[in-house]
Amino acid sequence: LFQAAFLDGRALALQDLVTAWPFPLLSFQCLLGRCGHPRHRGHHAPPPDKPDKLCVQAVIAAVVAHVRQALEDSQQPPRQCHLRVLDMTGLQDDDTDRGPDGMSLWSGTVALAKACLEVAKHQTELQKRSSKRRKGPSGSSSVSQPIGVEIRADLFVNSTSYNVLRDALQATGSPMRLRCRDFHAEELSVAGIVALLEGLEPAGVRRVDLRFNNLGLAGLCAVVPQLSRFPDLLSLKLPYSNVDVRRHAAGADAGFRRLSTHLGKLQALRELNLGSSRLSGKLRQLLRNLEAPLESLELAFCYLLPGDLAFLSQSLHAPALKKLDLSGHHFTESLLQPLCSLLENSSSLIHLDLMECQLTDPRLETLLPSLCRCSRLRCLGLFGNPLSTPGLKTLLRQTSVLQDLCLVVYPYPVDCYSRETPRPPSASSGIFEDTLDEERFTAVSAELCQMLVSSGRDNAMWTASLCRHGTLDYFAL
Repeated sequence: LFQAAFLDGRALALQDLVTAWPFPLLSFQCLLGRCGHPRHRGHHAPPPDKPDKLCVQAVIAAVVAHVRQALEDSQQPPRQCHLRVLDMTGLQDDDTDRGPDGMSLWSGTVALAKACLEVAKHQTELQKRSSKRRKGPSGSSSVSQPIGVEIRADLFVNSTSYNVLRDALQATGSPMRLRCRDFHAEELSVAGIVALLEGLEPAGVRRVDLRFNNLGLAGLCAVVPQLSRFPDLLSLKLPYSNVDVRRHAAGADAGFRRLSTHLGKLQALRELNLGSSRLSGKLRQLLRNLEAPLESLELAFCYLLPGDLAFLSQSLHAPALKKLDLSGHHFTESLLQPLCSLLENSSSLIHLDLMECQLTDPRLETLLPSLCRCSRLRCLGLFGNPLSTPGLKTLLRQTSVLQDLCLVVYPYPVDCYSRETPRPPSASSGIFEDTLDEERFTAVSAELCQMLVSSGRDNAMWTASLCRHGTLDYFAL
């Protein structure tokens, strides 16, 4: 009934169902996922329906009403509702293309925080009124604490929602308790991030994603030590942290040593994203204190040196890696050889991104023998590389040995571009614009599809659309 009401947008029916919920757990992911929701119908299933804002709000409102009623009648809580845990993890995402009726991860976080604060305020008001009417022997209110509801959710916070989430996390006595699984924060100060991390319940936090926070090396050294509170932390994402080895060279080594020490204390860590930080020559120093191998490592646009990749290829991480992102590196001969060694030692690799890496046809041919040894590879991202149509055909033929390869995001071939002068003509007539020849590209795309069919791999998707890329999440590997 819950599944039918939610998928059909019946907000009032959902409120009635929650009010009379006969089980201790209400899990969105269970009810809408494993019971036939599109998000669990296989790898090539259509994208899942976005959560309807009114339906999510109706469920939250019903839980608030249930807890408020339990507070008002604490001596004999309502028996018709047995709800103790509302699990909303995996429901919302940060996709901006959701339409006006969808609920984002940010708005869902705000709604839950406000709900917890509303219940906490109502509890305080009831306790004040009760204490005026009668007092127990110790002088405290004689109102008993009703059984509360634990809310499990993924949280996303930025500077505009910081205050409300901070207050909700600090309302520790509220009968509506907020518990976080995946924590995402953007555009916050170091002190703000630390305050929120301190407010999270340690158990159950599996991911911390801090991006666009301009932390710098000093900020990371202040934030990362706070993460040792979370024994279940598997994933740490720190892209766009404004770390640059060229800055403050005198104290950089000490900072990297401190950061490495704190990373080494995250014993459950299996995924690390340090994308868009300049880490040239520092990879060994950063990762050397990790005692368990990483399974996902994202180092896009990190300006790595050959020595960094050579270290990685010989490290304990290489054979364990399932996901690797080295996009944005210029793979000249000096960097290409250690990349080949790394791929040869990464037999568990499932997802590989080498986008915008200046891979030409000859460089790709050099890479292909090593790439084809990644027998478990399912997803390959090559968008933004200057490959030609013959180069793509060679890639398709050579990778036919990779039986699990079901998604390749390839670049628009360089021979599908034509050079045209700007219009209207300007004084800078020597400047040309590259224009994609849509007709020629359509023909190339059709030819690649036909080659897939002829080789018996028509179930694989080869596309130049980044919309189809949808970077494979570590927890989906």
